[in-house]
Amino acid sequence: MPENATEDRLPKDRRKRARGSVPDQWATALTDIGPNRILIRGYPVDELMGRLSFAEGIYLLLRGELPTPTIGRLFDAVLMSSLDHGVTPPSTIAARNVATTGAAMRDCVAAGVVGFGQYHGGDIESCMRFLAEGLTEVRGGATYGEAAQKLVKRCLGTDHRPSGFGHRIHTRDPRATRLLELAHDLELDGEHVRLIREIERVLDARPDREEHPLPLNIDGAIAAVCGDLGFDPELGNSLFIIARTPGLIAHAHEEWKRQHPMRSINPKDCVYDGPPERRLPETR
Repeated sequence: MPENATEDRLPKDRRKRARGSVPDQWATALTDIGPNRILIRGYPVDELMGRLSFAEGIYLLLRGELPTPTIGRLFDAVLMSSLDHGVTPPSTIAARNVATTGAAMRDCVAAGVVGFGQYHGGDIESCMRFLAEGLTEVRGGATYGEAAQKLVKRCLGTDHRPSGFGHRIHTRDPRATRLLELAHDLELDGEHVRLIREIERVLDARPDREEHPLPLNIDGAIAAVCGDLGFDPELGNSLFIIARTPGLIAHAHEEWKRQHPMRSINPKDCVYDGPPERRLPETR
């Protein structure tokens, strides 16, 4: 291969940089830092403080523009939905196991994040791509119902559950139900939500739905909502990482405070002794 073969594949402006005729620079559109100045997507961070919620700030950083009040409310609900799910998820057990060793919090959180995978926290991106396939069918002339039927038939025909459906505990995931209700109430449900609702109806019509329930789960609801909000699929699973990190921190901290070091953790032995079910004050 010629010595300059790699360089020849570069755009002309980058070839010049590669040859050293101009300074080698690269660009970022995220944050601009200067003396006494921090601009996130062009907005001074000190002006955002106290005026934007944390969820709205995350939306700004990921999408590049401020969310509208309704989008901010819906995106906040997306993050809230995955805040924690008890002691049984593999990521939580991983964080607690590392905490038993006396490791630093960063190590506990890192262990938990590494514990995310295809079947735990990794289905949002795949479901967004799954829905994109169906919407390609719709744009080609199929109805939403026909697209849903085709997607479900293909998945079940290969013994794969459709992305975004099924749960090891819930036969009706309350988080998914609420998120899609909120999207509808805020008039932010679009083609992705419409398609996932059709897929839900197709799955509910199966003769064996009682023996093998496949309810819409929170990953599927997040995928549909964030698809309608314009998020790239590549960002899907990162939303779960952002949302679940506080839960990992809380579990690691509780492990230090309430349990003895180097214990053997069996989540089936856990007994909840926190506050009983309660309701938010009416003023919130």
